[in-house]
Amino acid sequence: MLVACLSGAGFLGCAVPAVAQVPVDSLKEVVVSGARSERVLDEVPAVVDVIQGAALDAAQVQDIRDLVRELPNVSVKRAPQRFGAVVGGTGRDGNAGFNIRGLEGNRVLLTVDGIRVPRELASGVFGSASFGRDYYDLGLISRVEILRGANSALYGSDGLAGMVSMSTTEPADMLKKDQAFGGRVGVRHDTENGSTGLGLTLAAQPSPTVQWLGSVQTGRAKALDNQGTNGALNSTRTTPNPQADNDVSLLAKLVLTPGAQQKHTLTLEHVDKSSEVAAYTARGTSMGVQTLNLDGTTDMVRSRLSWDGRFAVGTPWADSLRVSLGIQDAKSQEVTRSDEVLSSGQPRQRSRDVTYAEQLWQGVLQAEKTRPVGADWSQKLVYGMDVSVATLDNLVTGTVPPSYEVYPLKRFPKTRETTAALFVQSEFASEHWSLIPALRYDHYALKPQADALYPLAATRLDDSALSPKLGVIFRPADSWSVFGNLAAGFKAPSPLQVNNYFENPFGNYKTIPNPDLKPETSRTVELGVRGGQDRTHWEVAAFNGRYKDFIEELVAVGGSTSTPADPLRYQAVNRGRVTLRGFEFKGQLPLGRSTVLKAAYGQTTGTDSDSGRPLNSVNPAQLVFGVDHQMGVWTLGATLNHVARKSAEDIDDSTTANQFATPAHTTLDLRASWQLRPGLRLSGAIRNLTDRKYWEWTNVRGIAASSPVLDAYTAPGRSLSVALVADF
Repeated sequence: MLVACLSGAGFLGCAVPAVAQVPVDSLKEVVVSGARSERVLDEVPAVVDVIQGAALDAAQVQDIRDLVRELPNVSVKRAPQRFGAVVGGTGRDGNAGFNIRGLEGNRVLLTVDGIRVPRELASGVFGSASFGRDYYDLGLISRVEILRGANSALYGSDGLAGMVSMSTTEPADMLKKDQAFGGRVGVRHDTENGSTGLGLTLAAQPSPTVQWLGSVQTGRAKALDNQGTNGALNSTRTTPNPQADNDVSLLAKLVLTPGAQQKHTLTLEHVDKSSEVAAYTARGTSMGVQTLNLDGTTDMVRSRLSWDGRFAVGTPWADSLRVSLGIQDAKSQEVTRSDEVLSSGQPRQRSRDVTYAEQLWQGVLQAEKTRPVGADWSQKLVYGMDVSVATLDNLVTGTVPPSYEVYPLKRFPKTRETTAALFVQSEFASEHWSLIPALRYDHYALKPQADALYPLAATRLDDSALSPKLGVIFRPADSWSVFGNLAAGFKAPSPLQVNNYFENPFGNYKTIPNPDLKPETSRTVELGVRGGQDRTHWEVAAFNGRYKDFIEELVAVGGSTSTPADPLRYQAVNRGRVTLRGFEFKGQLPLGRSTVLKAAYGQTTGTDSDSGRPLNSVNPAQLVFGVDHQMGVWTLGATLNHVARKSAEDIDDSTTANQFATPAHTTLDLRASWQLRPGLRLSGAIRNLTDRKYWEWTNVRGIAASSPVLDAYTAPGRSLSVALVADF
């Protein structure tokens, strides 16, 4: 049994002797996301994917889309950038965010070093603007944990589908034993988007109690390639629009360990991403206006300062204490500029500038206590409180607005969102059993501020949520175990959903606030079996989730006559009920001392329980086979990735008739790594070796099968990526 020896501080050791001896085979991967404290992965009653080390090699993983390429039931949407001057924001959110088991957007909780990543903002009222969640630079990341399934009992709102937890590089990751100074420099290139990157990380330990780290990552890229062939300078174009991306990211850390009883980590992180697109696909004539030229720019900036303190307290109420504080400022801005000719022949220039800003203050106080309970059981208690205060704001401005609007304006008023929560998890464990109940209470409030740019009477929202969870692990033998959990999740309404503003007095329609919005909720059950010894590992899990009160935006709620006295009224409302079920398998098997075979499979089905229609955010089943072979200074590998077809019966075509159903496809990727000398490694990967033409459902959904520009949504063909990394 491991509960008695794993503290959240990691370096503090065991406060209470273990009741039973831990089998050596079980001391493998350690994760944090599954229990808010460090735990052996086999002792978490949930499916968690851990990506670190060689799996984050820059030749294979350059962004979050690459990160989940070989994870069934997990994906990242990236549609081609084909936006218009005012409307049609297709693809402007870039790598939009994660989809886990059919749910995406803000229903997936994202964190970096425990600090929440800014939320997605995508709505028709923002026209061509669409803000995704790719505030990352993987060059600063040393570890990624993907927790599948509801986790609100530990982390609160937004964990309906799961959680992606990223950890930035620590000085200890860079320094070898007894090394006072070291670092890493790397360069990479990828033909998939013409990207080139350069990174430098330095770390030092000037004294036994002080460590520091500094990292700079830069990159440039072009548009993501596809297999379109039409390069016309108008809406029929299927090759990518010209694009230029520039990224600069910084990380600084100071780690102080004044004694065995304390550890303090100060972190400063800054990520800056910009993009320029020449939108040839927007050129043409619509409603008597001819667009001669359209350019778009996007800027995403996130800055974070945080402190994480760990203390061994050795009191009757806690063995260890963790205190963390974080301040984060994020801002995204999307601008379009167009040259147009009116039907009268008069030229005009038009611009639209949309900004989304989110400032966050977050604090955590967490205690842990382990104690024996009788001769054969122990208890590990994790409890504490979370407090966060976020200020969310937006601004729409520009030149030549639509006739029914006056710039500048806001779609929702500047809003302060405050959340306070209490949580507790108590694990009772013996040699063969672990029972893990957890409970969290959240109280959240949305307080909008009066603003001259928001003309409505804004509504406030004040509500709470109770999120229970029960996990069970049964270990009949050292080599395998059975696990299960029942979990509740919730997602609080956003300021835009509560106070959405849009009005067209000429068309006699508008949006109105909804003070009665309830949080989206989920109830999920998951059962699984995992096992293995030495280098053999396997895991099978089945899940079923029921979700209700899904918030649907821009629903018609009144104004049937559509007249000035009775305009059409739209509102965000709770009305969705969804069922998601499926299963997953992953495992690895050694074939001799130098070769390892890996496999993974996942499939999910989703249904809107109210309408009986399928859920379009669910991706087709995926099967992955991989092999890695060590041969002296060489490591060779190959991956076969098969994705099933998306059948017409699995598509809800109520909004777009006869949607394109993606055919099945199979791709082959090759990879190699050459240790040129100690500390110097050259790696490379060839993706889609056979140059297969295919579509990913997540990127093409909503497009009609008859669309003449289907090829614009194809995935890249054959590509090559290389990376050279030197450690010193």
